[in-house]
Amino acid sequence: MTLDEIQSLWEEDAKIDNDDLHLESTKIPALHAKYYRIYNNVLTLKKAQENKFKILRKEKWEYYSGKSAPEVYAEKPFNYKVLKADLDKYLDADEELIRCVTKVEYHTMMLNYLDSILKTILNRTYQIKNSIEWQRFIRGYD
Repeated sequence: MTLDEIQSLWEEDAKIDNDDLHLESTKIPALHAKYYRIYNNVLTLKKAQENKFKILRKEKWEYYSGKSAPEVYAEKPFNYKVLKADLDKYLDADEELIRCVTKVEYHTMMLNYLDSILKTILNRTYQIKNSIEWQRFIRGYD
């Protein structure tokens, strides 16, 4: 699931029908379960991507430091001697590592968005209560 899909889902689910506030309050647990499931799925994807990054970074470190197997260099030659001080520069500029980090950051962004959705869902009872009190005030009830 992409961030755009989550945003579209939330745009629909965030709407509160002021005519059926009693039904809206009963939807809160289902909404929480729905978005918490998505949150957990994205968290699992993020953890998997972080682990891939760690493995790939180690492989790239071996590659740039000259410690990889000869077969690796036969397939993808690297004829430079990188100093230890410069090794981080090569790792930071590696395209595969950048793509991997970008995926981790994307999952982090999704988790932040989902976290804000979950907080909003938890506050939904207060929003519904305030709406009911406002309607009572407008109608002149105590």
